[in-house]
Amino acid sequence: MDRTPRSIADHDAIMDPIRAARQAKSGNQPGDPAKAAQALLALVEAPNPPVRLFLGDDALGLVEQKLDGMRAEIAAWEALSRSTSFAL
Repeated sequence: MDRTPRSIADHDAIMDPIRAARQAKSGNQPGDPAKAAQALLALVEAPNPPVRLFLGDDALGLVEQKLDGMRAEIAAWEALSRSTSFAL
C-alpha cells in the first residue's frame, strides 16, 4: 500500500499504530480482487443489475446481520406501527 509522507510529526504517537495495523492488513484481505473485478464486469453486463451488490462473505454477512436485526425490531413494534392506520 502506498501512502503519502507524514505531514504532522506531533500526530505520530497516535497514528503510527494505526498505520502499522493498516500496513499489516494490506494484501491480506479475505477478498480476491480479480474475482471482484469479474463480478463487476458481470454486473455491468447484467440486463437487470441490482441496486446494491455486496461482494464477499464478510460484506454479505454484515448485511444479513443488519437485516435480521431490522426484521426483529419491525416485528417487536409491528402492533404499534399498524395502530396508526384508519380502521377499515
